[in-house]
Amino acid sequence: MNLRDYLSAAELDGIIDRALDEDTGRGDVTSEALVPRDIAGKASLLIKEKGVLAGIEVAGRVFYRVDPSLEIGILIQDGTAVQPGNIAGTVSGSVISILKAERVVLNFLQRMSGIASTTARYVAETSVPGVKILDTRKTTPGLRALEKYAVRAGGGTNHRFHLGDAVLIKDNHIAIMRAAGLSLQDIITKARQNAPKGMTIEVEVTNTKEAQEALDADADIIMLDNMSVAEMKQAVTLISGRAKIEASGNITLANVHQVALTGVDFISIGALTHSYKALDISLELEAPFLKGMRLD
Repeated sequence: MNLRDYLSAAELDGIIDRALDEDTGRGDVTSEALVPRDIAGKASLLIKEKGVLAGIEVAGRVFYRVDPSLEIGILIQDGTAVQPGNIAGTVSGSVISILKAERVVLNFLQRMSGIASTTARYVAETSVPGVKILDTRKTTPGLRALEKYAVRAGGGTNHRFHLGDAVLIKDNHIAIMRAAGLSLQDIITKARQNAPKGMTIEVEVTNTKEAQEALDADADIIMLDNMSVAEMKQAVTLISGRAKIEASGNITLANVHQVALTGVDFISIGALTHSYKALDISLELEAPFLKGMRLD
């Protein structure tokens, strides 16, 4: 798992610079009014809640973009389980620069770690070998690469990054084509004929009849959308290994294990990136650097 597999250094800097401009475009009037410009210090990124870390490299890059002279130490790598009291990293140098970067650093780090931690809970709760937890495209606009990276840090698997990754025939596509007189089998056949050669064809179905039609048209992946566990079991028996199977819709921590036991290959969960809780992390200036500080 490498952040550079998700976005280039220039793309990451672009995201960070927009966040910094949003937060500090007019300066940090409080710190600049109170803290002498030549005061140096050291701060730690303190973990205050059990979870999985993600975004430490992003945090370090934020500090660098604010002030390249800041010294950043990464103590815990992304994807690592953390406990309250752990120090994820440190930063030393201008106190004003550290304070200027603080909120943007924590915004990235807390949210990415929240996604990784939520994903890890789903993976642990699934506990069925071979079943993969997938994310979706239900991401924060402009932050998809970072959020999908965080899913990977938590042990999940990435679904499509964008609409050009694979054919996924969903309910609205089906409604349009059915209005033109096409059957589900016709729709899948048409998609295979017109899509780039070799591209994966996935289709959303809501019952076993539609699953049979998808099988007859040789769909590569059949998505069981908003089915009950009992209906999923029937569909898995019907498909019987002739296509990969994805479960989607109304999947929670309370039922993900039962869904996994039905025999599906993938379980996609939008909540990983749209309903997570940010992990509690704070930036703490270390007292020895502050004692005896002269303000004149």
